[in-house]
Amino acid sequence: MQEAKIHKEISFAGDLQNYLREFVYGGIDGAVTTFAVVAGAVGADLDASIIIILGFANLLADGFSMSVGAYLSAKSEKENYSKHRGIEYWEVENIPEKERQEIVEIYQAKGFEGELLEKVVDVIVSDKDRWVDEMMKDELNMMEDTKSPFKIGLATLISFIVIGFIPLMVYLYDLLWVTSADLFLWTSIFTGMAFLAVGWLKSIVNQTNVLKSISETLLLGFLAALVAYYVGDFLESLIANA
Repeated sequence: MQEAKIHKEISFAGDLQNYLREFVYGGIDGAVTTFAVVAGAVGADLDASIIIILGFANLLADGFSMSVGAYLSAKSEKENYSKHRGIEYWEVENIPEKERQEIVEIYQAKGFEGELLEKVVDVIVSDKDRWVDEMMKDELNMMEDTKSPFKIGLATLISFIVIGFIPLMVYLYDLLWVTSADLFLWTSIFTGMAFLAVGWLKSIVNQTNVLKSISETLLLGFLAALVAYYVGDFLESLIANA
C-alpha cells in the first residue's frame, strides 16, 4: 500500500514537471491578456462591475480557446508522427535495399566507414523497430512527443485561468467587500508578483538566466497593459467628444 502511494506521488510529480512548459506559457498568456483587458477598461474609465464582466468573459473564452488550440496542435503532431512512422515501416518492408542504403549514407555522414560501417548498419537493420527509429530520427528529424495532448490542453487551461484570475482578484474582492483602495494600483502589484513567479518558472523551463526571464515577462505584461490602457483612454475620449 505504502509503495503504491509513493509510486503515485512520484508519477504525479513527474507529470507536473513534464507539463511545466504548458503551465508557464498558459499562465503568461492568461496574466498578460487579462491584465490588458483590465488596463484597457480602466483607461476607458469603465465601472468596476463592467471590468469584472469583461475580465471574466476574456478569461474563460480565451482560456478555453487557447487550451483547445494547444490540444489540437499536440494531437496533430502525434498524428503526423504516426503517419510518417507508418510510411517508414512500409518502405522497410517493401524496399529494404533502398532503406538500407539510406542508413549507410546516414552513418557515412557521421564518420563511419569500412568494416565498422557495415557492422553498425547490420545491427540497425537486424531489428525493424530500431531501423524505423533511426529513419525517423536521422532521415526525417522527427522525435515522438510522449506527452498527452489532453493533459497539454488541461495544463494550459488551468494555468491560464489560475494566473489570469489574479488581475481580477482585487476587483472581485471590492465587489464583495467594498474597499477604498486604489484597485488598479493593487491589481498592478499583484499581477507584477504573478509575472515574477511565472518569469522564474520560465527560466527553469528554458534553462535561461533568471533575471533576464523575469525582466522579459514583466516587460511584456506591462507593455501590453500600457498599450491597452492608452487605447481605452483614447477611445473613451473619442466617444465622449463625438
